[in-house]
Amino acid sequence: MMTLRIYNTLAGRVEDFQPIEDKKVRIYTCGLTVYGYAHIGNYRTFVFQDVLRRFLRYQGYEVVQVMNLTDVDDKTIRNAKAAGLSLRDYTDRYIEAFDIDRQLLSLEKPEIVVRATDHIDDMVKLIQTLEQKGYAYKREGSYYFRVEKFSDYGKLSKIDLSGIRAGVRVDADEYDKANVRDFVLWKAAKEGEPFWDTPLGPGRPGWHIECSVMSMKYLGETFDIHSGGVDLVFPHHENEIAQSEAATGKPFVRYWLHGEHLVVNGEKMSKSLGNVYTLRDLIAKGFRPTAIRYLLASVPYRSILNFTFEGLQQARHSMERLRNFHYRLTKEAFPAGKSEDLEQVAASGRRSFEEALADNLNTAEALAAIFEMVREGNTAMDQGKFFDGNREAFLDTLGRWDQIFAVLEDNDQAKLRQFGLVKGEQKVSLEEVPVPNGEAKKMLVETLNDEEIEKRIAEREEARRGRDFKHADQIRNDLLKSGILLEDTKAGARWKRM
Repeated sequence: MMTLRIYNTLAGRVEDFQPIEDKKVRIYTCGLTVYGYAHIGNYRTFVFQDVLRRFLRYQGYEVVQVMNLTDVDDKTIRNAKAAGLSLRDYTDRYIEAFDIDRQLLSLEKPEIVVRATDHIDDMVKLIQTLEQKGYAYKREGSYYFRVEKFSDYGKLSKIDLSGIRAGVRVDADEYDKANVRDFVLWKAAKEGEPFWDTPLGPGRPGWHIECSVMSMKYLGETFDIHSGGVDLVFPHHENEIAQSEAATGKPFVRYWLHGEHLVVNGEKMSKSLGNVYTLRDLIAKGFRPTAIRYLLASVPYRSILNFTFEGLQQARHSMERLRNFHYRLTKEAFPAGKSEDLEQVAASGRRSFEEALADNLNTAEALAAIFEMVREGNTAMDQGKFFDGNREAFLDTLGRWDQIFAVLEDNDQAKLRQFGLVKGEQKVSLEEVPVPNGEAKKMLVETLNDEEIEKRIAEREEARRGRDFKHADQIRNDLLKSGILLEDTKAGARWKRM
């Protein structure tokens, strides 16, 4: 097994990964704040986290991953109130939508998914511990963490604390680097806001205390990996470290992994620019979830990803090239025998993509390795130099690679049908698809799956054998209208999606 090397934000360098417990990895990932639909920037982070857990399992580790759902904070309270719903009813709808999106993007479900509001008692106990140790104090019904008392504050974000006035408090769940002050642990109840009656008094938790409580409850006071977007380094993760280590006196997390930002056409996502896209927005524009996943995984997690629609189109073409090669491997007839040179091509492809992923999850190099194998395999096939005995090695490498990237299976349409995002059974039609603003947008829906395509091709072959060329041509044209291009070869008909 290759040693995984990852960039540890805490250490500020790439390090060999060594879990606390041999062959078992404990991971905490900051999930969604469920005040609305997740956008593609969120999913860039979730795809990186999915690649991480998949590769760890590929390496033989048992993975225990905890993901939180923040269902109480300033944003969820504000939006629930505006919608005229209880906090639970409002957040339930977005938790359900997030689970659907997760399945559409083939994100493996973490072993433990938890809601903040189910752990209020645990949060109260941690705050009480911090107060007993002198790290927390009460003002006007709210509790705050005394930053000055925790000497290691800033060790993750490397923030400079000089000149910060002690005792100045920040009540907002989020704040910028210019506002490093004592942060809120428990917020006193406000009129019109949900609250819990507790030994601390009526109120609700601050954002930061939630993740400390839920991670340590399920993973222990010290665990292996904490991951999230780079925007969470400060203040969220910095505050998590402070309150957790102050309470336990132990190191909180050994490795911190942070995914870089996603920008759209070179610009930061913002509502004012109209460039904030949810997964459902992209589906409504006719893009497939697997193509979206491919694009989000294609750039290494520590590099900024520039999202463009042209990039999505290229992702679709790249994905179809892989699928067409897989189709040739499984369907075409090759001469008997085996080429040792081609066996080495498959072995090299496997070794190269594994080495790339072990090098701080370099997904770009892993993709380059697999496409080099595909190129050499296709060339050998076209020249009649690919043998039946080479089929297994190429399929094995491609299958192993897809254990991580999860884009080979053509299951988009089945999933969209399953979750009600495609209506009707027309072969090509304009359909209404629900999107976050509540309006219906039009999308081009292509409902032919692999099995249906194969049936039509078999029907066409039967028509040709019966010399019913008019019917055979009609089938070819129908497939073309559905975005399926046929190519007749000596080995039989090959197809690909346009």
